[in-house]
Amino acid sequence: MRKIISWNVNGLRSALGKGFLEFCAAEGADAFCVQETKMQQGQAEVNLPGYTEFWNSAERKGYSGTAIFSKQKPLGASLGIGDAVHASEGRSITLEFDGFYLVNEYTPNAQDGLARIGYRMAWEDARRGYLVALDAKKPVILCGDLNVAHNEIDLKNPRSNRGNAGFSDEERGKFGELLDAGFTDCFRFLYPDREQAYTWWSFRANARANNTGWRIDYFLVSDRIRDRVEDVAILDGVLGSDHCPVRLTIDM
Repeated sequence: MRKIISWNVNGLRSALGKGFLEFCAAEGADAFCVQETKMQQGQAEVNLPGYTEFWNSAERKGYSGTAIFSKQKPLGASLGIGDAVHASEGRSITLEFDGFYLVNEYTPNAQDGLARIGYRMAWEDARRGYLVALDAKKPVILCGDLNVAHNEIDLKNPRSNRGNAGFSDEERGKFGELLDAGFTDCFRFLYPDREQAYTWWSFRANARANNTGWRIDYFLVSDRIRDRVEDVAILDGVLGSDHCPVRLTIDM
C-alpha cells in the first residue's frame, strides 16, 4: 500500500452528487478513508469497482460515521477503539494488513462552549491506549478528522479561537500526549514551517475563499515508520465538503 486518501465528506450521499466518485477514480488510491458519512451502508450505492467496503455507522441516523474503501483485502477489520462507551457513534475503523494497521477516525467535536469536553477527553485517553496497544504489535497509520488544530500555525486566527472547540488547551494537550506516546504528525514532520495549510473552512463569511481555515485532518504514523513517509498533500482545490482531502504517500 502506497497511497491513502483521508476525507471528511460531510455526508457521503451529498458528496456522491458533488464528484466524489470522479475524484476517487482520478486518484486511484490504495485506500480511501472517509469520515462523517452520515449514512448507513446500503442507503446509497458507492460504485468503486475493485475496492472492498468497510463501514461503521452511528446508531443515530444521519450522524457521524466512518468508512474505508480498500483495494487490498486486509487480514482483519474491527470497529471502534476497544471501549463500549465509545461504540455507538461509528467513529473508528481499523484494518489490519501484513505490516501495519490502518485506523480511520472521526474524533468527537467538543462542541460550542466545550459542552462535550468531558466526553472528548475520555475518548482521547481511550483512543491513545488503543493505538499504543496496536503499535506494540505492528506499526500504525492513523488518519481522519481529529478535530483539533495542534499549534497556532495550524489555524488562521489562533488568538481569537484560543479556548474554543478544536483549539482548547485540553484538546491540544491530548494531541501532544498522543504524539509523545510514539506517533508522528506526518505533515508537520515534512513541512514544519509551512503556513496557511488548512483542511477545514467554515461555511460562514467566505472562509474558504479567504483561506480562513484550520488544519484538523491528519495522518499520524508510528515513529518508527515516519521515515517511510514520502509526502502528505493537502488537496485544498477539491470541493464538495467543508473539508478537503488529504493524501499520504508512504512506502509500505
